Amino acid sequence: MASLKEVKTKIAGVKKTAQITKAMNMVAAARLRGAQEKMEAFRPYAAKFNVTMSNLSGGANTTGFPLMEIRDVKTVEIVVVTSDRGLCGSFNANIIKLALKMRTEYESAGKKVSFVCVGKKGSQLLKKTGLVRKSYRDTMGNFQMYNAREIATDLASHFLSGASDKVEVLYGHFKSVAAQIPALSHLLPVQPVSVEETEKKISGDYIYEPSTEEIMDVLQPLYLNVIIYHAMLEVGASEHAARMTAMDNATNACKDMVKSLSIIYNKARQAAVTSELMDIVGGAEALK
Repeated sequence: MASLKEVKTKIAGVKKTAQITKAMNMVAAARLRGAQEKMEAFRPYAAKFNVTMSNLSGGANTTGFPLMEIRDVKTVEIVVVTSDRGLCGSFNANIIKLALKMRTEYESAGKKVSFVCVGKKGSQLLKKTGLVRKSYRDTMGNFQMYNAREIATDLASHFLSGASDKVEVLYGHFKSVAAQIPALSHLLPVQPVSVEETEKKISGDYIYEPSTEEIMDVLQPLYLNVIIYHAMLEVGASEHAARMTAMDNATNACKDMVKSLSIIYNKARQAAVTSELMDIVGGAEALK
């Protein structure tokens, strides 16, 4: 059995750890409120942007837009959006697990795969694959729209050069505070909606000024920015929610450990007292 001093030291250490995890839980909860508000405010904008692009692409002549060029897919690029920091449970691990699964599926189909990592954790975990084309580390801590624009511009240039035939975005979707699930969005080529599908959703003809093609030429780069920025917002909120849950579980585990160690400490102390009493009684009997 461990000595009293050793058990007491362990109890003190676990209590200090519980204080740290509780503080991290409170910080994550405070940051989650801001990140969640920003994400929820952007969701309607992203949804409306998708509807607008669908309406425009449904009636436009899309053959003249390089970003909408559909090719025989030989090379797939996966944009993996993760957090910069850890201590958020299995949040990042689930995204990486799906990315590796997608890689295996594409390679088994005879396609080449490359990764673009947004966030330090994804870059660290996927670096060993040797397939990371570009990494944006230390970005998720305080990102803005210009960060999404930089990433989208690089992806579009890589696609237009013919180095990639298909681009997808993998990120953590914020479903609730208790659930953050990996999600996949198609990025390139920009997929048009057929005229039939568009006519089912709208009840009248729209007249665009300037022409639909001119508007599409301007909106397509913005559309890529919106998809990337939306994914980053989702991951930002999901990271804080996952960390809050993980730190809460860690705090509860520390409390359980303190209870268990306290029982061991009491048993050790009782054994020490009993041993001392036996020595005293034995000494008294020897003096008789």
